[in-house]
Amino acid sequence: MTARDQRRRPTGLTRMLFRLPIHLYRLRLGWLFGRRLLLLHHTGRRTGLRRSTVIEVVRHLDGDYIVASGFGAGSDWYRNVLAHPEVTIVVRTTTMPAVATVVPVPDAEEFMTAYARRHPWIARQLCKRLMGFSVDGSDEGFREVGRRIPFVRFTPRRLTP
Repeated sequence: MTARDQRRRPTGLTRMLFRLPIHLYRLRLGWLFGRRLLLLHHTGRRTGLRRSTVIEVVRHLDGDYIVASGFGAGSDWYRNVLAHPEVTIVVRTTTMPAVATVVPVPDAEEFMTAYARRHPWIARQLCKRLMGFSVDGSDEGFREVGRRIPFVRFTPRRLTP
């Protein structure tokens, strides 16, 4: 596996396309994405303002949602949830408060490998085109990606009556 020196954030039309699902969630059309995507509402680490982004779910595990920061530890949403782990997520049309925690690297390796087994073509394309990694399709290649990008677990908070 090889990696480019720097991942570029989307700009222009690509950024607009990336943000389109946010508007679909706001129109209550999140059901179109099933459990594959979630809308994350988080607090800006510097501004304190509410921010939103849509993220692909790598794994749904025991009620928790595991996601990867494809643009690395420098992603704004990732840095924001580190600073303010109390977030709100929307899955399909259900909104729930949640707590964000960083996934340990050994678990991240396994989540990435399992994702690649379930979606081999998509995993290779995301690694190459979005994240800047050239993987050969092997488990070890995807484990290396899991070591290099941060994963986050969103655990919905159980509301007490």
